[in-house]
Amino acid sequence: MSESIAEMVLPGTYIEVRSEGLIGIGGISTGNIGIVGTAAKGPINKPITLGSYADALDVFGLYDSVVKPVGDTNDPLTLTRAIEQAFKGGASTVIAVRIANGAPVAASRAIDSGSGAAFTLTAPEAGTWGNQIKISIVNGAVTGEYKLTLTYRNVVETYVGTPAKIHADIRAEREREGRLVDASAATVNATTLALIDPPQPLGVAAAGGALGSDLPNVTSTDYADGLATLVDQRVNIVLVAAKAGINLKGVVGDHLETTEQQGRERIALLGVSDPGSATSVSAIVTEAGTVNNDRIVLVTPGVVYTDPGTRKPQGLPPSYLAAAVAGKLASLAPHVSLTNKALDIDGVTVTYGAPITKTLLDARTLVVRPKIGFQVVKGITTDNGAFKQISIRRTIDYAKAGVRLGCDPYIGRLNNGRVRAALKATLDGFLSQMVLDEMLVEYELTVNATRQQEINGICAVAMTLKPTFSIDFIRVTMTLQ
Repeated sequence: MSESIAEMVLPGTYIEVRSEGLIGIGGISTGNIGIVGTAAKGPINKPITLGSYADALDVFGLYDSVVKPVGDTNDPLTLTRAIEQAFKGGASTVIAVRIANGAPVAASRAIDSGSGAAFTLTAPEAGTWGNQIKISIVNGAVTGEYKLTLTYRNVVETYVGTPAKIHADIRAEREREGRLVDASAATVNATTLALIDPPQPLGVAAAGGALGSDLPNVTSTDYADGLATLVDQRVNIVLVAAKAGINLKGVVGDHLETTEQQGRERIALLGVSDPGSATSVSAIVTEAGTVNNDRIVLVTPGVVYTDPGTRKPQGLPPSYLAAAVAGKLASLAPHVSLTNKALDIDGVTVTYGAPITKTLLDARTLVVRPKIGFQVVKGITTDNGAFKQISIRRTIDYAKAGVRLGCDPYIGRLNNGRVRAALKATLDGFLSQMVLDEMLVEYELTVNATRQQEINGICAVAMTLKPTFSIDFIRVTMTLQ
């Protein structure tokens, strides 16, 4: 494709602009986090893009206490708790998916008229968050009128009038985002309402009502379903907000394999199943021995935070420390190593000594230790080959994404020497910038096609990339005289 400019700029001179020479490579995401977990509200198995922890609370609700979970399965909610650690770590974009072991129930209550139910109020989203909505009904200023008030966190909704008017006003708000309740559709004939004073929870286990539920006792199948919704998303780092003891390496490994085959490369940070103790980490070594994947990072130990139920420090499983590490990783350029980077956490559940730390590093485990705050000892994957460093895996993925973006606009254009030269120039510009940014030491690039490949519409791009390796340790030799 070209643009011909017919205007004569100089006598006898015309200009033809060929658009291939204007093709560049746009921005490439490197720090988008994808995460799945259980929550008190929000849609099930639907990716939601968040720009802050406040967004997460608005969409998925508050998390509960790990000591006193709100559900009846004794499984604490995981999603917003892990998202909090990720944003504290430095994340800027999180794509979150709520999962559940079945279909959660929305909190509801039948409003009594004195002679039966006048209408039923139901939280617009299923989950235990609806049980936290407070409802009160008091007499209005005029005889026959009532004042119905709904309160959730800092949101207050008030409806005043006869029972029929209150019902109609709530129904009229059905399309408004952020509303606290829906009302049943049946016509209201009641003229009186039973008073609710002091306020009571919306969810009630009584006739015509129901307690909201989250069904947080999720299985590996539920995690797999949630991860499947992230396949088409622009995700670079994967997290699974999981309770202690659950092994999801197989499920996550399958997800990483699927996305790599589709050109959507990403890495996953997983917490170990059992962080062990300061003197025994045999369970970690055994677990690490079962995985050798350049896209999986095993993180240990757990993380300490202030529990909202007890207001005291509590330990969380290693999957939450993985979220904090992921947040820090998301804030770094692909070629910058995690090694020696400090994390914004309150503490770790286990402090490993030097010999134990060496054992864990030899087992290809990412360890966080107290040292001028809390630092990552070494930014490593579980791979024993060329991609031992997380930064190398991310750098190569960045290069692959950039080359793919650079090549796409040329598909459908002429397969001749001029267009291939333009393609090479586009890729050269991108890879040269990677060298200037110190992501690569050097590279080799060829773009060509045989005559048969030209006929078949094939252009071959061959690259040899030499990434820049970070310093993992410094050896000091001292001679004393």
